[in-house]
Amino acid sequence: MKDTQKRTTRPTHPDDLHRSGSRHTSPTQNADGHHGRHGGHGKMRGSHGMGGDGMMRGGHGMGGDGMMRGRKFSAEDLQLMLLALIEEQARHGYELIKEIEARTNGYYTPSPGVVYPALTYLEELDYTTVETHGTRKRYHLADAGRAHLDSQRDRVELLLAGLQHVARKMAWMKQAWQGDPGAQEAVQASGWLREYVEARRALREALVRRSDADEAEQRRIIVILQRATADILSQAARSCDPVAD
Repeated sequence: MKDTQKRTTRPTHPDDLHRSGSRHTSPTQNADGHHGRHGGHGKMRGSHGMGGDGMMRGGHGMGGDGMMRGRKFSAEDLQLMLLALIEEQARHGYELIKEIEARTNGYYTPSPGVVYPALTYLEELDYTTVETHGTRKRYHLADAGRAHLDSQRDRVELLLAGLQHVARKMAWMKQAWQGDPGAQEAVQASGWLREYVEARRALREALVRRSDADEAEQRRIIVILQRATADILSQAARSCDPVAD
């Protein structure tokens, strides 16, 4: 349900910052409007390194061990993330910003200057429908948007898992800054055992030490990593399958 009423007063609510009726970020632009693969503005707490794990590395924003290693969300990833959150329930732009902040345990807060242009673009693609109340917009997922999400479901699941990873990592790091990261409080806050964190760190360090490996050794390592990855994912799939029990 669209309302063509024009704004006559200066906006004061965060949702009023959205400029309707203009074209913004395209899939070939960064989330900050510049052409290229990566981009996006927002507040991020803590260092990019985060104890060597890193977060939000390149590619599609969330790859490998986490998110935000020097780069932020690509425009495409931000659009998919917004669509996924809207799929869960209709939301205002400000609610989407706060939801991303909450899902990263306060680590990443995308700016209105990134989120609202992305929402406008999704509306122009007919991926969303908009319910307007005065100057505020509430976004609903349209059939075309659901079809787009379905075509990118694996990538969407990885994005949302990346948000959860950041939230857990922030909980772990808060405990690490306060004291023993292996204490029961850290395990309860993050869900990560100390041995789990140490095993991941040991793997990263092992790969760094073998960065000079020749072709034959690289192929041996590839087989090991592929086998371990397949085993981890197969166990996860079985744990999610009620028939397997």
